[in-house]
Amino acid sequence: QVQLVESGGGLVQPGGSLRLSCAASGFTFSTYAMSWARQAPGKGLEWVAGIFGDGSFTYYADSVRGRFTISRDNAKNSLYLQMNSLKLEDTALYYCAKIGGRDGLQGAPRGQGTQVTVST
Repeated sequence: QVQLVESGGGLVQPGGSLRLSCAASGFTFSTYAMSWARQAPGKGLEWVAGIFGDGSFTYYADSVRGRFTISRDNAKNSLYLQMNSLKLEDTALYYCAKIGGRDGLQGAPRGQGTQVTVST
């Protein structure tokens, strides 16, 4: 069965950086577009970034474009999110999801999430 395990979250000051990782198993990882999504306290699930199965194309929500970079290593069945210039409003539970974009995000398989807290 599909298993997605996120890691790398933590507490960081505004302007800092974090790198999230997602270990995938139970499906042919390289053939699927993947996404990162997040959910802030009291808010709905927000799509953040996506990447084609072969890694050839990436795309971002306006709120993170230019600050976050999604990547993948198909040899390791792993998805990554490099987050730079973090802001207070980036505080959320971050998920990797087995889907390429916003459509269908709510029902897509995702992991348990990793908490990112941006605070002074």
